[in-house]
Amino acid sequence: MDFNVKKMVKDAGAAISRVVQMTEEKLGTSEKTELDAHFENLWERAENTKNWTEKLVRNTEAVLIPNPGNRIEDFIYEKIEKKRPSRLSNLEYLGLDMIEAGNVFGPGTAYGSSLIKVGQWEQKLGQTERDFIGSAGMCFTQPLRKFLETEIKTILKEKSLLETKRLDLDACKNRVRKARSMLGQPTAERDLRIAQSEFDRQAEITKLLLEGIGSSHAAHLRCLQEFVETQARFYSQCTTVMTDLQRELASSVKPGPILRLNSEDLEPVVPNNTRVSSPAAMSSMPGVDPNSPINPKQNEANSEVPFGMKKARVIYDYDAQDSSELSLMANEIIMVRELGEKPNEDYLFGERGHQKGKVPRAFLEIIC
Repeated sequence: MDFNVKKMVKDAGAAISRVVQMTEEKLGTSEKTELDAHFENLWERAENTKNWTEKLVRNTEAVLIPNPGNRIEDFIYEKIEKKRPSRLSNLEYLGLDMIEAGNVFGPGTAYGSSLIKVGQWEQKLGQTERDFIGSAGMCFTQPLRKFLETEIKTILKEKSLLETKRLDLDACKNRVRKARSMLGQPTAERDLRIAQSEFDRQAEITKLLLEGIGSSHAAHLRCLQEFVETQARFYSQCTTVMTDLQRELASSVKPGPILRLNSEDLEPVVPNNTRVSSPAAMSSMPGVDPNSPINPKQNEANSEVPFGMKKARVIYDYDAQDSSELSLMANEIIMVRELGEKPNEDYLFGERGHQKGKVPRAFLEIIC
């Protein structure tokens, strides 16, 4: 390797001179050229714009992609100019697990079929979220990041060059003051004029770049408005998806004919085109007493809720686990009360005619 010793010595001497000059300026023993107030205000606005834009980009990306590992991975792929891998969102993973669980529990059961249906809608929601993340990145974070990597870097580079020109100008001023002979003074004054001219030119270039921050703010405002529109559209789509899901779940539970059983209203689930018209037909339904009257006009005077009891609608079928529990059918109405003086978080005491036993709270909807 070819070393230029003279150049290295010259550069080292210049660096030492710079350090001495800046130290004297800090101590106030050397003259320092000050920039005008308008320039200082422009520079302060540029610094604030840089700092807050970096923070906005960082926080927005954290909201869009909460996993820091994924953000680092995306950053690396962006730097090496390779396509980022396509990954599922958390909602899509949740949807896959729900579908798998529904298939395990049985698509023919109420719980299993509902899990599959909700899982499919969660996948739709996850796809909508991924589309929103991509759109938000294109309309908001990417333009702001490009601003930081282009305009702000250019301003910082020109400002650094201006600082170098200022140091050169102050050094020339010091040499002019220290010139002792008439032969050396003209040379120092000529160098001072050249340094002053270069400093003024660089100050104008930097000032023009700083004044352009205002137009950048206007562009960022448009990006912000597009981001808000994208976010509003995303939440509207989410509302539509979840409303459709609610409608699907509600339509999957079809109430049967209302019957009167031991002074209680029942809504047994029966197959299509099937009528429950006799005790023999009722005997095929688990948990229903075939000897109970089924005439809806009987015992209407006794339909009041007994003291201390509440009416509850059964949401899902439930098979009793032991003799202390009561089997349930979806949509039937039973009477319930607390098991004791202290409420039980998991169970209530249920009554259906002469049948009694514990029933799980999660399978009931209290009516009154």
